[in-house]
Amino acid sequence: MIIEREQDVTAAALAVMERTSDPRMRQIMVSLVKHLHGFVRDVRLTEKEFRDATAIIAELGKLTTDTHNEVVLMAGSLGVSPLVCLLNNGDQGNTETDQSLLGPFWRLNSPRVENGGSIVRSETPGAPLFVNGRVVDKDGRPVAGAEVDVWHASPVGLYENQDPEQADMNLRGKFTTDADGRFAFRSVMMTGYPIPTNGVVGRLLEAQSRHPYRPAHLHALILKPGFKVLISQVYDPNDPHIDSDVQFGVTQALIGKFVRHETSHPTARGVSTPWYSLDHTYRLEAGEAVLPRAPIK
Repeated sequence: MIIEREQDVTAAALAVMERTSDPRMRQIMVSLVKHLHGFVRDVRLTEKEFRDATAIIAELGKLTTDTHNEVVLMAGSLGVSPLVCLLNNGDQGNTETDQSLLGPFWRLNSPRVENGGSIVRSETPGAPLFVNGRVVDKDGRPVAGAEVDVWHASPVGLYENQDPEQADMNLRGKFTTDADGRFAFRSVMMTGYPIPTNGVVGRLLEAQSRHPYRPAHLHALILKPGFKVLISQVYDPNDPHIDSDVQFGVTQALIGKFVRHETSHPTARGVSTPWYSLDHTYRLEAGEAVLPRAPIK
């Protein structure tokens, strides 16, 4: 088609997209062109703004490395990641789900730990935390033999791959549920933290006068054949940013019960006070067990 007016550009692009052989890809590309062209017309995008936008997209890629994923960080900061998560779980967004954001800090091959063991691998000051988890199916039946990968930030607000003071794989561990679907481990109480702000995402937050904080949370990725991989986060309701997460990840189903104790631990020796406990149940949905692509190495 020879373009005679601006409307012809959209018509020509849509005609090409309609020829895509794969039905799902055709649906996505047709919709993408309609919305992108509609957006450009809606805001009357200037040539300078377009050049700036393409430079930002290129910068997102350049800032993504083996230890940092700026693209995933931006997706969460725009609310895209949580939206995709909720649309694809909990009966297509109609019911509560334990699914949450994967986030930019999950790593493959975290060390295996015996049930009840510690995931603290280097000196990590902080109040002791004892986690008792249970994995069940949608009907509440225990799921035995599930692989549970957990990780969280340190009390200074950094994951170990961000912090040279921490040992490799500190505060990460992989467990296997017992016959009753249970697993347990010891760690230190995590804290909320600011997401990295030295890139594109930081400039966006500054331009919008938004704070960069995520409320304190515990990550878990649970794998068991016959079930959809569960990617979950459990949030501390006492965190000051529980209702203003910069990544829009907090849902009612993900708020945990982190209990503070001022008395001695009933079984563990030498535990200083205060110490914390978390008892939480994770619910799996039937589906195919496919691991996501790790955002960092």
